[in-house]
Amino acid sequence: MSKKYVYMFSEGNATMKNLLGGKGANLAEMTMLGLPIPQGFTISTEACTDYNEGGKKLTEEMIAQIDVALSKLEEIAGKKLGDPENPLLVSVRSGARASMPGMMDTVLNLGLNDVSVESLAKKTGNPRFAYDSYRRFIMMFADVVIGVSKSKFERKLDEYKEEAGVRYDTELTAEDLKKVTAMFKQIYLDDQGKEFPQNPKEQLLEAAMAVFRSWDNPRAFVYRRMNDIPYSWGTAVNVQMMVFGNMGDTSGTGVAFTRNAATGEKAMLGEYLVNAQGEDVVAGVRTPNPIAKLAEDMPEVYKQFMEIANKLENHYKDMQDMEFTVEEGKLYFLQTRNGKRTANAALRIAVDMVEEGLITKEEALMKVDPKQLDQILHPAFDQKALKAAKPLGKGLPASPGAAAGKVCFTAEDAKNQAEGGDRVILVRLETSPEDIEGMAAAQGILTVRGGMTSHAAVVARGMGTCCVSGCEEIKMNEEAKTFSLGGRTFKEGDYISLDGSTGNIYGEDIPTVDPEISGDFSKFMAWADEKRSLKVRTNADTPHDAQTAIDFGAEGIGLTRTEHMFFEGDRIMKFRKMILSDNVEERVAALKGIEPFQKEDFKGIYKAMQERPVTIRLLDPPLHEFMPNTEEEFAVLAKETGKTVEELKVKAKGLHELNPMMGHRGCRLAVSYPEIAEMQTRAIIEAAIEVSVELGINIKPEIMIPLIGEIKELKYVKNIVVETAKTVMDAKGKELDYLVGTMIEIPRAALTADEIATEAEFFSFGTNDLTQMTYGLSRDDAGKILADYIDKNIYECDPTARLDRTGVGMLMKWAVEKALPVRPDIHLGICGEHGGDPSSVEFCHLIGLDYVSCSPFRVPIARLAAAQAQINYPRETRKH
Repeated sequence: MSKKYVYMFSEGNATMKNLLGGKGANLAEMTMLGLPIPQGFTISTEACTDYNEGGKKLTEEMIAQIDVALSKLEEIAGKKLGDPENPLLVSVRSGARASMPGMMDTVLNLGLNDVSVESLAKKTGNPRFAYDSYRRFIMMFADVVIGVSKSKFERKLDEYKEEAGVRYDTELTAEDLKKVTAMFKQIYLDDQGKEFPQNPKEQLLEAAMAVFRSWDNPRAFVYRRMNDIPYSWGTAVNVQMMVFGNMGDTSGTGVAFTRNAATGEKAMLGEYLVNAQGEDVVAGVRTPNPIAKLAEDMPEVYKQFMEIANKLENHYKDMQDMEFTVEEGKLYFLQTRNGKRTANAALRIAVDMVEEGLITKEEALMKVDPKQLDQILHPAFDQKALKAAKPLGKGLPASPGAAAGKVCFTAEDAKNQAEGGDRVILVRLETSPEDIEGMAAAQGILTVRGGMTSHAAVVARGMGTCCVSGCEEIKMNEEAKTFSLGGRTFKEGDYISLDGSTGNIYGEDIPTVDPEISGDFSKFMAWADEKRSLKVRTNADTPHDAQTAIDFGAEGIGLTRTEHMFFEGDRIMKFRKMILSDNVEERVAALKGIEPFQKEDFKGIYKAMQERPVTIRLLDPPLHEFMPNTEEEFAVLAKETGKTVEELKVKAKGLHELNPMMGHRGCRLAVSYPEIAEMQTRAIIEAAIEVSVELGINIKPEIMIPLIGEIKELKYVKNIVVETAKTVMDAKGKELDYLVGTMIEIPRAALTADEIATEAEFFSFGTNDLTQMTYGLSRDDAGKILADYIDKNIYECDPTARLDRTGVGMLMKWAVEKALPVRPDIHLGICGEHGGDPSSVEFCHLIGLDYVSCSPFRVPIARLAAAQAQINYPRETRKH
């Protein structure tokens, strides 16, 4: 039996979204509900997949099924496609299973040609409407299906309106539109070397293929990448009878939301235009009317519209985004979908609908995309000050939040000024990896070039830093360190402000306010915490980061990177002295100068976390990363150590590695220099004992040994830790519970997890390095490689951002299944960047991890993702 590719609206329902796409499934559902829907049929997402895999062609079977569905539609409509006396006109629209508004293509008024346009004029008695529809179709078909630039048609139309002395399209007469139609056909002929196609069946098949092709257009690629939508899903095509909003003053078209998409308020929000088609509302050709005015213009239509809108919200149990058309006083709904909304609106709608009794708490938790929470976890402008400010220009809202500070033009200047206590905004033509320190130091980042996926945008989002990219209005003079925007010139040290949520740029220092966790957010997140099984920890290296994470709901620390502590103040000098020591005695002496700093850092973190678990990783990066980079730094170090600059440079060169990621780092440092592990263990245990006594609490540190690939490595380093801890406890006269575990980041460790588990009391999956080593791909160099792989559909997404379940995930699953029989009470977690990615959190839930750990600002995202995972895949919480 052949595969079914085409479904009439009457054959589907809302549960068939994967096959019919969101739009097709909802049109089928509304048909089933008996609502006024222009009928039609859907060509399935499976047809799109087969089209793409079959050389970008419609198969004979697909065409045959389209013919059958078209005949059924003609019977319903009482009209025929291409009939010279009574022509059927259709729209051809995209519809993926995930809403992708505006990302793919649409063709309206299909079926018109030189003969049927006259029939339409005669049948409706409205030649103006007929030729208005035909000229729109020619432009849309030429642009979407053939690839003739839309601007050619728009330019010609603007020229004609100017000659005719009119401002709006609606002021053109039937004769005017006949002339415009002829001009449009001539543009098509000049561009293509052939006449505009007159066969409606050919038009239909070409339009359907154009919609399938639009799944591959650049904006769809970008949108899918930003929203984790797999390429393999494909899009459906919806062929629907045309209804016309451009038939006069009793016709119109509009878009409406059942609740306010910006605030979540329970109030109908929408716009409509009289005597217009759908693209007019979107294009902004005329200023639309608010939906409430429809009550004055067409009271009966408004009453019916409100009844249906409320029925749809109650049926779908969510805020609806609806498109409608009124044709000569008769209302039609063209589509409905769950509406896009801001994060604050999403929370308010979810909470309100629970309180209204419309949905359950579990249903509410599934209404909010965890990644949306990012929008409300960053600083915002003081609203009073913002209202008084006027934007000078606008770029792309690349990373949410608000930032204000002094302009800096280089990463080095930004870093230096930030270290001096200034708030800074890094302004660049474009950023590159070399700018990372300046980006990290800046309150915000502004670039002249680059889009939403530029280096600046991607890195800023990862750091939780406000970013506005691609403001090409800026005139930059890098040598003079000035830029001009909005008629003003800014030099280094001048204040500007950036709104990363809107892309607005202000030429003043606007006060910012920190995000607040209260109201709907607190209530909603409390529901998530009640539901989830997976614990959520944070990656934090300072008491400040730890406290931020606690405020966002973290239940412990899953990763403290001790090496980050060595870069502060004069510590780096002491650490360099240790690295460049000639013997163990020198090294031990140097470590004694570092140990008090380590201990105080740990005490600060313990005090912030109280009795919550804290996992501290022993030194991990290769030693050359701590070495001097400039002549000045080498000179200072030579003075401190009593060695010559030349001697130090030789020593530093000896530490350099060709592939440091797989070099002398992690547990290998402890094997070569056990005194480093001894010092760190002493600091960890002494700090825990002292804070436990001081605060009267029980602290149970978790000491993590990184980069283990062999059980004997773990035994060797663990012995150092255990013996040092015993010595400290004996000296302090106090016993302390602690755990010793490892980071699973080498594939061999995952494969031999049963052996590793005989010594490790916990596993923390370091998926940053586990991904790199599994793929043989360095994150630092992967950008251009991954972009090509994703563009060519070799990878669905970036595996360094979203956990690869098939490869890396299987190593994790294997490790869990091998370790549990050996040590049933083993603690299992993840501390890679994937710990804050919703898809990755779900996978961690599925394989039975106890917790995920992520950066402080991603903690709420992980909490919600964990709750959604439990709703979708319930599991018992493992007892230890």
